[in-house]
Amino acid sequence: MQMRPVTVYDIAREANVSVATVSRVLNNTAPVKKETRERIVALMHKYQFQPNALARSLTRKETGMIGFILPDITNPFFPEVLSGFDYEARRLGYTYFLCDTISTNEENERLYDRQYERESQYLSLLMEKQVDGIVMIGGRVDLAKPDPELARELEEVAKRVPVLLLNGSLPKTKLNRVSADQKFGAELAVQHLIELGHRDIAVIGGYSKMTNTQQRLAGFRSAMKDAGLPVRKEWILTEGFSVPKGQEYAAQLLSAKRRPTAIFCMNDLLAIGALKAAHRAGIRVPEELSIVGYDDIPQATYSIPELTTVSLMSQEIGRQAARTLDKMIAGKKVPLFQSLMPELIVRETTARVPGIAAD
Repeated sequence: MQMRPVTVYDIAREANVSVATVSRVLNNTAPVKKETRERIVALMHKYQFQPNALARSLTRKETGMIGFILPDITNPFFPEVLSGFDYEARRLGYTYFLCDTISTNEENERLYDRQYERESQYLSLLMEKQVDGIVMIGGRVDLAKPDPELARELEEVAKRVPVLLLNGSLPKTKLNRVSADQKFGAELAVQHLIELGHRDIAVIGGYSKMTNTQQRLAGFRSAMKDAGLPVRKEWILTEGFSVPKGQEYAAQLLSAKRRPTAIFCMNDLLAIGALKAAHRAGIRVPEELSIVGYDDIPQATYSIPELTTVSLMSQEIGRQAARTLDKMIAGKKVPLFQSLMPELIVRETTARVPGIAAD
């Protein structure tokens, strides 16, 4: 005969304490004497006691669940953010629903045409699931021209549960945000190339309609202006974040009569594509061409040569998001905007321009 599950009442009876005392230990809502707490915890371990999640949610008005909405789980940057978030969220006692807004068809192609519609669907679904809070990264959050419909949706959601945006922005809203300083990260990359003697620097990738692309381009232009260097419009090729796009754009630049000595790529996938293009063109990296990526995804160390890139502190963004949302759920005051500073990671794809001696 199957034994019934152990209840909080059974734990209280055997520990010779009240049910309220067991509840205080379970939910950590009030102090309990050390020896009493240890006795209760020992009994929970003994019976492998699992509190009823629904009952706890009714008592505490919390489900312990968070919604995490992202635009494309196949982009290595987002899993890195998610990894940091997962670690910290679990440490804080949360689990989460992961919502990927990009669908896949029968040919296994990623479809972006319904991405924004799926964001709205997920927001509605997460509210039905009674999550304690929502984190959102990418998609409409990162549009340079803010989407008023998303702003209205998120403001309505934020009246019921905390909402936290990662990177991107929605001006004219009071939604909390954790972000890396994209402009500063681009300045680091381009200043590094300039310090190596590069004057002919191209930029590839990104989407002109996205905030992060515009901010990185602003950082590129700022660094070039500070060094008194011209920006060649034909050397700025946008609209794409993939390895094939990186290869396509780099091949175009490297086949021109006058080619750059360095390429700043809007992400690491583009930089890996640029490495492929250089290899196929018989151009040595970094001896004849320097390449800098952005994001510092794990694959940046797998390429040959290893990729010089800008770290956006992606896992730290995730961890900070979990900590911030936990405080928001608890009703604590947090800064409206938190910024993390990127770091330049110098590896093997950058070198001084041929013929220029080191200082």
